[in-house]
Amino acid sequence: MSYVSEAQPVPAPALALRASGHRTLLLAATLLTLSLFLPWWHMTMFAPQYPGGLSAAVGVFGVHGDVTEINTLNHYIGFMPLEHVAPIERRMGVVLGPVVALLVFAAAFLGGRWSLLALPAVALPLFMIGDLACWLWYAGNHLDPHAALSASVAPWTPHMLGPGGVGQFHTFAMFDIGFALAAAAAALIVWALWRGCRGAVGQQ
Repeated sequence: MSYVSEAQPVPAPALALRASGHRTLLLAATLLTLSLFLPWWHMTMFAPQYPGGLSAAVGVFGVHGDVTEINTLNHYIGFMPLEHVAPIERRMGVVLGPVVALLVFAAAFLGGRWSLLALPAVALPLFMIGDLACWLWYAGNHLDPHAALSASVAPWTPHMLGPGGVGQFHTFAMFDIGFALAAAAAALIVWALWRGCRGAVGQQ
């Protein structure tokens, strides 16, 4: 009697992520890669002597904008220079950002269980929110007591979103396009993995 071997079925998670899930993860990887080169958060300061405002934008690869002018003004009230904020996170981000994006690309092409490689990208926007909130609190509540105008400004926490201010300066802060793209990538990854898990359960 002869036996004919039957082809082994492809696991359901792999099937799910080789079709629409593959394209979704590929789109997420592309969005995340673009986000690395764009600002994630920005803040603008307004005052009578600066009617056009002074702005600073924070991204994965650094702080850009009117950094020198803002640091000069902050120096008088004892606020730390912007480039001194989150030094470890910014050095790590230069390396980890591209690595996480590559992991999402790998998840898109490998599929199956390898799709879990995309999970670190889901944590990036959440980590950014928590880390930014902590540093805003730290910088605003640890002013240099030896600064020229330190006695005229009480410790405060700069706003992460929306209007705020200190002294004669009014500020407005907002998450930027880089953060929006990273958040969209995270949402796409969650959706793709959820569809893969749902498809696996449906095949059982």
